Amino acid sequence: MSRSDDVTSFVRVGPTRVRVRTHGSGPPLLMIMGIGGNLDMWDPLVPHLPGRELLMFDFPGTGNSGISWLPPTMAGNAWFVKKLIRVLGHARLDVLGYSWGGLLAQHLAIQHRGSVDRLVLAATTYGLGARPPGPVVASRMLTPRRYYSRPYFKKIAPHIYGGRYRVDPVLANEDARRRVGRPPSLYGYMTQLAAVTGYSTLPGLPLICAPTLIIAGNDDPIAPSVNAKVMARLIRRSELHILEGAGHMMLFDSPEISAPLVSRFLAREPTSHA
Repeated sequence: MSRSDDVTSFVRVGPTRVRVRTHGSGPPLLMIMGIGGNLDMWDPLVPHLPGRELLMFDFPGTGNSGISWLPPTMAGNAWFVKKLIRVLGHARLDVLGYSWGGLLAQHLAIQHRGSVDRLVLAATTYGLGARPPGPVVASRMLTPRRYYSRPYFKKIAPHIYGGRYRVDPVLANEDARRRVGRPPSLYGYMTQLAAVTGYSTLPGLPLICAPTLIIAGNDDPIAPSVNAKVMARLIRRSELHILEGAGHMMLFDSPEISAPLVSRFLAREPTSHA
């Protein structure tokens, strides 16, 4: 992806130095990456979301951002994101949360509802109480090794991500380059992991008042699509799309399918909510 339209900079959120990238112009969309990921991993999706100002960042402890001074909880992480939104010059905006970032986006919409206009949740779950990944997949998610070793990532990617990664090794090779280029620190990864251990948004889902788009794949070993169905029932103003044959990386391995769903949802006229 060409980055001629990108602006990459560093901002301060409290004492933490945070790498931020903006792309395009239009209504802002804050994008929250999955566990351990860096903002370069959005590259395959970015060209498919025209007409918006895309705001991407390295979460503390990942990419080129410093570590967080906050306790490793979802409440602390949501407070951090709220402060980042203010530092970037916005009071409220649309939010896209992917995987771990989807859990954080849910908490943000519950705890800081005034910061979230519309919400997109992709390849995510609600944490404790949801159908978990299988034991082998779960064990491989407990460490950041896939961010440090390209051969290891290419070996396990088809099994933990499913979808097109099962049949197209080129996708895993390109993804590995972006991951290994800016891996998370071990401390950063473990604090993100600690934040979701024993955590659930389930009791708070009915409190989400932002219009919400939920996208899931029916071949996602990490976030089984049955969890998305539960979320859609509990979030009052939600719509659900389950993509046939799609895996955990559907935003990145099939952006030509997933991105139009996001664009159409965000293009609707916003309605007021409490």
